Amino acid sequence: MAAWLPWAAMGAILAGVAAIQFAIGRLWICACGYVSLWHGDVWSSGNSQHLTDWYTLSHLAHGFVFYALLCWLRPGWSVAWRAVAALVMEGAWEVVENTSLIIDRYREVTASLDYHGDSIVNSFGDGVAMLAGFFLAARLPVMASVVIVIGMEGVAALMIRDNLLLNVLMLLWPLEAVREWQMQGAPPGAR
Repeated sequence: MAAWLPWAAMGAILAGVAAIQFAIGRLWICACGYVSLWHGDVWSSGNSQHLTDWYTLSHLAHGFVFYALLCWLRPGWSVAWRAVAALVMEGAWEVVENTSLIIDRYREVTASLDYHGDSIVNSFGDGVAMLAGFFLAARLPVMASVVIVIGMEGVAALMIRDNLLLNVLMLLWPLEAVREWQMQGAPPGAR
């Protein structure tokens, strides 16, 4: 099999996710009219609209988690084909995450009161971040991967009072105490 084939598949998946998101009405870029490499204000309307933001750490963590999961489920597959499978999972989440069902759920049960979903460029950045985490996990010892994921979760919790674990918890089993703690990090006008 041609070595370029999984890389072509990854490109096609990223393009396919963008096309689906466009079809469901997502904006290509921030409504502000420009794209930043980094947007660090999680309480602004630019959150999840630029190439990277604090939630990029969660998508890097997805890569580490997907690598571990696929090593267990598909040990005979090459790293590149496991990356394709991981990108399918990430792409599926990006599409589901940007449906009104999940956007409304975020607004109802999390501190993300003004969340309007991702721009297409942000979803692209999320997919690339997942791949970066995946390929890092493929190269690093398991303990280094574990330390990195715990570190990213800690940094995100410290900086924005949110991370992958809290995000999953709040979507599936919302706790008012966690929501209140997250809201304490909001600027006065956002509460």
